[in-house]
Amino acid sequence: MTEKIKKTLRDKAWARWTALVLVASMMFFAYMFVDVMSPLQSLVQTELGWTPEAFGYYAGAEYILNVFGFLILAGIILDKMGVRFTGVLSASVMFVGACIKLYAISDYFVGSGLDAWLSSWWTDMPGSAKLAALGFMIFGCGCEMAGITVSKTLAKWFEGHEMALAMGLEMALARVGVFVIFTISPRLASWLGEPTVVTPVAFCTVLLLIGLISYTVFTFMDTRLDREIAADRAADAPEEEFKMSDVGNILSSKLFWIIAMLCVLYYSAIFPFQRYATNMLQCNLGMDEQQAADIFRWFPIGAAGLTPVLGFALDRWGKGATMLMGGAILMILCHLTFALILPVYPEQWLAFVAIIILGISFSLVPASLWPSVPKIMEARYLGSAYSLIFWVQNIGLALFPILIGKVIMWANPGIDDPMEYNYTVPMLLFASLGVLALFFSIWLKLLDGRKHYGLESPNIVKKDTKALEAEDQQADA
Repeated sequence: MTEKIKKTLRDKAWARWTALVLVASMMFFAYMFVDVMSPLQSLVQTELGWTPEAFGYYAGAEYILNVFGFLILAGIILDKMGVRFTGVLSASVMFVGACIKLYAISDYFVGSGLDAWLSSWWTDMPGSAKLAALGFMIFGCGCEMAGITVSKTLAKWFEGHEMALAMGLEMALARVGVFVIFTISPRLASWLGEPTVVTPVAFCTVLLLIGLISYTVFTFMDTRLDREIAADRAADAPEEEFKMSDVGNILSSKLFWIIAMLCVLYYSAIFPFQRYATNMLQCNLGMDEQQAADIFRWFPIGAAGLTPVLGFALDRWGKGATMLMGGAILMILCHLTFALILPVYPEQWLAFVAIIILGISFSLVPASLWPSVPKIMEARYLGSAYSLIFWVQNIGLALFPILIGKVIMWANPGIDDPMEYNYTVPMLLFASLGVLALFFSIWLKLLDGRKHYGLESPNIVKKDTKALEAEDQQADA
């Protein structure tokens, strides 16, 4: 029996870590595309004529189709068709959506007849913003589908191994993508002379094509793994019968809803904040886009640096529910700093410290949240479980950018200069989400303490050598 275990591809360290690099590369490029326009909000307003409200609608569009059921469908596709088909499909959808968005902001579209027609039937948004939102909406379907696919892929390839570390490294690489794009996006915008948002968006669109190729290479490795484990047990979810009643089993779980609510509240105070963070720093510190982006870019680096370390610790010593509480507390403190302290003491060092601490928070929560899901959900519908959590999360991610855009307009009546906005109320709104996330993390820890779900337990299964030898002898007999 031991011999069979050692022969599977995922038990070879070089193979599973190579698989991680290939699938994480796709998410690295996806996260770059997600935030390619985030540090360019004021440029978008001056070049394309988008108001903060229009920018909010565009940012929220990434999640709209997912909210209206696509993510649930994506989870079912993942459980029925497997990680290979779903991963390639998601990467392809991301690339198509990116191409539409790139066309929407290009000179080929802006000022065209189609632009004029689109602008005529919803005056709150220019035609370029509407078409870019459509492209971002399609991209978002692929991006969220890719997210659940990568989560299930790593759960499959690192089962019984360094699962939290692998998921932590994947998330860390994605966070590095945010750091990279906040660093290069303002510079790419001015690379060819006159500042334009087209150049960075085009650059990231090409990277998405490379991500598609990278995942396609991985599918050959995954095909071999499925062949190797087929003799021992049914291959991962694609070969198992999926029933719609499984969705009901997930939705009826109280633990699922606690994790889903914690997820939506926490991430709604992170990703929508990223869209407006650069402009918030510009307004509070009186600096240009590049300077503000250069400060905020260190937020994902704090997360990237600590997430693998925390994953390593979680694999060996556990304490996942405790990490969730700590992450929520740090996030509350950071948003309160942006809301109440930074406007009074506009010091760059203060902003930098708060951003680094927010990055630490962003390492604590994802590093412990996602590896916890396989502990409470059966493997055969793990894809659907991830998709339903992402679906609840996407409701918040779709609504909050729009809400924040409206709140900025409401809190700054008559102000058209994007360098003069007051961000106190939006930051307090983000802090309130952190308070609610803390409540759910405490509830989760209390439940785990009473019912022992294993959320505080390590992920690495320590094999009993004597037991394995006994099993081998029994098998030989």
